Amino acid sequence: MGGRFGTDGIRGPVGSELTAGLAVGLGRAVGHLLGGGGRSVVIGRDTRRSGEMLSAGLAAGLAATGTDVVDLGIVTTPCLVHASGDDRHAAGIMVSASHNPAEDNGLKVVAGGRKVDDAIETQLDQLIDDERAIPELPNAELGRLRTEPEAIIAYRRHLADIAGDAFRGLRIGIDCANGSASVVAPDLFRDLGAEVTVLFDAPNGVNINDGSGSTHPQRLAETVGAAGLDIGLAFDGDADRLIAVDERGELVDGDAVMGICALERLAAGTLRNNLLVATVMSNGGLERVIREAGGRVVRTPVGDRNVYEAMERDDAVLGGEQSGHIIFRDRATTGDGLLTAIELVRAVRAAGVPLSELAARIPRLPQVVINSAVRRRDDWRSDTEFVAAIERATQQMGDRGRVLVRPSGTEAKIRIMVEGDDANEIDTIARELATLAEARLN
Repeated sequence: MGGRFGTDGIRGPVGSELTAGLAVGLGRAVGHLLGGGGRSVVIGRDTRRSGEMLSAGLAAGLAATGTDVVDLGIVTTPCLVHASGDDRHAAGIMVSASHNPAEDNGLKVVAGGRKVDDAIETQLDQLIDDERAIPELPNAELGRLRTEPEAIIAYRRHLADIAGDAFRGLRIGIDCANGSASVVAPDLFRDLGAEVTVLFDAPNGVNINDGSGSTHPQRLAETVGAAGLDIGLAFDGDADRLIAVDERGELVDGDAVMGICALERLAAGTLRNNLLVATVMSNGGLERVIREAGGRVVRTPVGDRNVYEAMERDDAVLGGEQSGHIIFRDRATTGDGLLTAIELVRAVRAAGVPLSELAARIPRLPQVVINSAVRRRDDWRSDTEFVAAIERATQQMGDRGRVLVRPSGTEAKIRIMVEGDDANEIDTIARELATLAEARLN
């Protein structure tokens, strides 16, 4: 079969693409390829009902290769990654579809505190298809299953050490998306000295990301504005993203968060090489303000792996995506919504002004993004009519803006982004391209 891995591991609908059999196969493949030497593999999951089934399958497959399994239960993806970086563990596997609806799930393999590369994913894919390449073991040689609550405690201590007293006395609202943040964020921020109003922290297996979290932060925005809270923090299903809300109830997206933190670090001299790494989807206003402050922005294709690779290559410590998936490389090896919240609050406290004032310093060019549902998302470059329309739109914008088209790496959609100074013009262009995409690519 092959080709299971996308930009963020294996992801898709449960019962058709994501099955118990696939989880067993991936567990066997990871155990065979990455296990050995007495080191275990850590697994964790978000709050989807299917997570228990898939975690059990992974554990069975890993144990079948003689690999011990550490099951962390419901954790955030950053917690799983943090735990997997321990030298006692060969790898980690997170069961989560992040911001996707509950019907989906995903399997993400990490090693050494970061996602495995394409070459490893290709080998794992091949091993899933070739079961005979992995020998069966007798009872005495099978792996064992254990829990390790101290790994979660160590992760929380890591965050608390970074936060210091930044949250003391703050009145904050948090939206846990009925996901993994529900089991850690409320108590963490209370322990840090904040008065916490919590939304969407009652996961039931089917309500993750449902009208909540970083993709639907409107309820949090209303709550923060109505209650006069200092700040709102919205996480996604596995808590690797953050969208913030200022004290007036206005949204502060990933670009603004990156800009605020980058400017604070530029002023403090801690933005290594004066560099911020952002994707092609980040707003042109972010690049403009960083450049004016003496920094520079390097753009990458969409995807946190691309961001992290550029950060390593250019020795940057801050990078991320407009979606709120932000990496502080001097703190962690992956995007972490809770860590991002802490870094944002630290920047606000250092500035001594409300979040709204800091967010207003990050200009935003008008930008329209439309996600068009299409069956043939990867074939758009071969459709001459659609490509010609993109070229005409690009020529029309000229130096006044830009047009970006790319397939989603996780959903059957094509993403169309148009940015420029004229809001009406870019809206018209984006809608025309979206309509054509749905007509030509379905």
